[in-house]
Amino acid sequence: MQALLHAIRTMELPTDARRIFHGRGGAFPGCEQWTLDAYPPVWLLTSFAPASDDDLATLGAALQSRWQQLAPGQPLNWVLQWRHAGRPAHSATQLMAGAVPEQHVVSEDGLQYRVHLLQGQNHGLFLDMAEGRRWVRRWVQQRTQALSSSEPGYTPRLKVLNLFAYTCAFSVVALQAGAHEVVNLDMSHGALATGQHNHRLNGLQAGARFLAHDLFTTWGKVNRSGPYDLVIVDPPSYQKGSFVASKDYARVLRRLPDLLAPDGHALLCLNAPELGMDFLLDLLRAEAPELSLLQRLPNPAVFEDVAPERALKVLVCKAPGLVQGPTGARQKQPLESN
Repeated sequence: MQALLHAIRTMELPTDARRIFHGRGGAFPGCEQWTLDAYPPVWLLTSFAPASDDDLATLGAALQSRWQQLAPGQPLNWVLQWRHAGRPAHSATQLMAGAVPEQHVVSEDGLQYRVHLLQGQNHGLFLDMAEGRRWVRRWVQQRTQALSSSEPGYTPRLKVLNLFAYTCAFSVVALQAGAHEVVNLDMSHGALATGQHNHRLNGLQAGARFLAHDLFTTWGKVNRSGPYDLVIVDPPSYQKGSFVASKDYARVLRRLPDLLAPDGHALLCLNAPELGMDFLLDLLRAEAPELSLLQRLPNPAVFEDVAPERALKVLVCKAPGLVQGPTGARQKQPLESN
C-alpha cells in the first residue's frame, strides 16, 4: 500500500476530474486492488478486493493530512467504492467523510460534465477516455479548418455518429469543437438524459440528437441519418441482453463502411482486458477490410499498464476517399492499411 500512500502524500490540488493512482495496471506491486480518482471536490477511492479497517483508516488519515495541506480549513470529501469480482460480483459505495454535491459537476479541458459517485459503478465520465475525447476535439477542429481553407466561403457541416453514447461526453466535445450535428444513440434513457444535461451545462443548445434505441434494431434510422464524417464506437465490453463484445463487435464493424462518408474516420474503443489488439485487428480485416488503420491512441499516462494488451484500446480508422470513375462518376477508393 506504500505506493498509494506516496501518491496521496505528493498529489497536487486537482482542478479537472482525473485519476490520481492506478494500481490496477500492475505497475505498483501490492497495490493492484486500488485506484484513486479526483472528481473535485470529492475523492473516490475504489478497492477491487477486501481491505481491513486498519488499511482504510490509514488511507483516510493520509487523505485528510494531504487535504489540509492543499486546502487548509476546507472539509475533506471522500467516497469509498467496493468492487469485488466473484460469483456474484459485489459492488457497494459509501460516503466516508464530508459530502457529495447534490448537483455534482466536474470539468475536463474547459468542459463540464455531471457525475454521480454514489450511484453504481459507472459515474458519468470515463476518465481513461480523456485522450479519446482530446483526439475528437483536435480532429473536428482540423477537419473543419481544412475544409474551410479548401473552399473559401464554404461552411463545413460535419456530422458525427456517437454509438453507445452513454452520457454523451464525445458529443459535447465534438459540438464544442465545431461539428454541425451529432447523433447520440444509447439504450439507456437515464444516461441520455444526463447527456442532454451535459449539453445544457456547456451552452450547447442545438446540433445534438438523442436516440434511446437498441442499435441492432435501429440500423435503418441510423443509416438514413448518414453518412457520417466521424463514427465513434465505444460499447460496454459485456452488458447482458444488449452487447457482448466477443460476439457483437463484429456486427457493428460490418456496418461501419456504409455509415462513413468518403474520407470519414472511425474511433473504435474497447475496454475488455480479456480481448487484446488482435481481436480488433482480426475483426477489421474480416468485417471492414476497406478501412485503413491509422493509429492506436495512447491512454492517459496515469493509466499505465504492464500488459498493454489488457488496457483500454482506442483505434483510429479511415474510410476510402473518392476518385473519378471511368464514366466521370465519383467512387470510393480503397486505401492500404498503414
